[in-house]
Amino acid sequence: MSNPTLSRAQFRDKLALYLVTDHREDTANLLDVVQQALMGGVTTVQLRRKHDDGAQLVELGRAIRKLTREYGALYIVNDRVDIALLTDADGVHVGQSDISCTDVRKLVGDTMVIGVSTCTVEEAHIAVAAGADYLGVGSVFPTSSKPDADMCGIDGLRAIADCVDVPIVGIGGIQQDNVGQVLGAGADGIAVVSAIMGATDVSRASADLLAMVRER
Repeated sequence: MSNPTLSRAQFRDKLALYLVTDHREDTANLLDVVQQALMGGVTTVQLRRKHDDGAQLVELGRAIRKLTREYGALYIVNDRVDIALLTDADGVHVGQSDISCTDVRKLVGDTMVIGVSTCTVEEAHIAVAAGADYLGVGSVFPTSSKPDADMCGIDGLRAIADCVDVPIVGIGGIQQDNVGQVLGAGADGIAVVSAIMGATDVSRASADLLAMVRER
């Protein structure tokens, strides 16, 4: 695993409750929600903003980097290796149509962890062979956050968990009432957007989700 400052067990633990940012226009509010989520126990924050300009992403990334350091969480950047490097991220997460894991590794060396989105066993095997440090597997359930996401379902998640030896984070439509299914299928952690970003009480929602993961 990249990032020698973390043991394998510590890295899995840091993926327990993985928050992915949404695309709200009010970035000050976004940062406030991220801070509340970290206060509630979120262990990783991924900056995912597909439509922002580079300057705004750098500003947001540096603010999230500061917050995650304060709360001892990992900070991951979706897709944008340049933003990850400029904001001193812990890692980069890429999808099937983004820069390949192999090419990301050429750019970041062993200084960052790399996550890869997968939906099939074949994609999982390819990602692990290319050096992925963890997999984001989904969509496990239908999700309004990414309505065009490929569906792997609980059975697909279980099949991937049974065939790879890297940490797995389930993603897609995960809420408090289905966390148990995701963990029961072999996920090490859960990644959420609306379950936290859209919560009325962000800190409480984060604490409740983390408790469910920790108690599995």
